[in-house]
Amino acid sequence: MLYVACEGESTEPDYLQYLNEQFGNGDGRGRQPFRIQPVYRRNGRTPSQVVEEARKAAGEDEAWALFDRDAWDDIPRAIKDAAESGIELAFSHPSFDLWLLLHFQTFGGAQSGSSKLVIEKLRRANGADAFRNYDKRDDKSVKGPRRDALKGREGKAVAHARSLVASCPHGSCSPDRATLGPGRENTRPQPLGEWVARSGHAPDCPVLQRDPSTDMWRLIAGLGIVEP
Repeated sequence: MLYVACEGESTEPDYLQYLNEQFGNGDGRGRQPFRIQPVYRRNGRTPSQVVEEARKAAGEDEAWALFDRDAWDDIPRAIKDAAESGIELAFSHPSFDLWLLLHFQTFGGAQSGSSKLVIEKLRRANGADAFRNYDKRDDKSVKGPRRDALKGREGKAVAHARSLVASCPHGSCSPDRATLGPGRENTRPQPLGEWVARSGHAPDCPVLQRDPSTDMWRLIAGLGIVEP
């Protein structure tokens, strides 16, 4: 059981439920069963609120905080709080929409918190016909045909996300140094630099400058859905 607190109220919880339904029973060969409990609310939360809700919901269980860059100004506080509580980070820059796009194609170029280009490319991506009207009329759900479009593409998404770490402008980041296991072996405060480096980025690589990037691949690989 792991608890994943979400900034959004639709896209991210929908995707997590998709993971439960598609992979949660294990594969009978080595990948263990799991159950993700999404933690979210109507109208969403700020990043620091996401971390706090993950901490409260999970207790001693594995906990993740899933939030975007967008235009939030409390991300440094959220990251500090996560390190102090052993909450894993699934941070996406500019947004979770990038993770969806990476199921279909690569992506590069700093977006400065804007998801406009990411969404445009997702709507037009080869094999992503179900996303043609994504984010139109406030529809950012991940259900039905959209879930079907994602199936079987997890390995590609992980590979594309790892490549973003490897190509980070910082120059010293490597996905091969990422930590995939849960971080709550204890709840003692963790060194901030070490905690933000669990994604494979260098400890001194500023989180807000990891543009574009998404840590979602660590969650997928940690659950054994894809071998990195």
